[in-house]
Amino acid sequence: MKTLLFIIMTLLHTPVLANSISYSTDYIRGEGDVEGIKLAVQYHSDALSSYSEQLGLYVETGINLWEYGEPERRDTTFVLSFSPVIQYPVATLTYATLYVEAGIGVSLLDDTQFAGKDVSTHFQFEDRLGLVARFGQHEQHQLALRYFHYSNAGIKKPNPGLDFIALSYMHYF
Repeated sequence: MKTLLFIIMTLLHTPVLANSISYSTDYIRGEGDVEGIKLAVQYHSDALSSYSEQLGLYVETGINLWEYGEPERRDTTFVLSFSPVIQYPVATLTYATLYVEAGIGVSLLDDTQFAGKDVSTHFQFEDRLGLVARFGQHEQHQLALRYFHYSNAGIKKPNPGLDFIALSYMHYF
């Protein structure tokens, strides 16, 4: 309950810190034929610019829907997530700038049993690594390929973790 309260309070204060806002949709594919979608809002900040003009920071809040199994025996899980993410440019192409990104956040799963795994806790860490291409006028579009890992970091056993690859489209407003 304390974690949920922390996430809600943070969500209420995050827009105040934002320089810009974006929205994204992710198609998620996991081990064992797990599929899903993630809808998220990102609040971008220049809070790291004093360390490096090239470092980008955003805080993402999202809701995931994961599905596993055949339609007549479908296993479905909803996930709320909150993650700070750092981006850094690595290359400039003709029509896009490439970035790498990394983040560690928190998430709440509505069930501790999913896709034949017992993940023990509703609370999970959400780790991510990604390769991002920003393009368009003022780089207002973004395509990303990301790796996500969800785990309770050994807080409780078993802790098998869940791994996903996601293809994401983000649009800045």
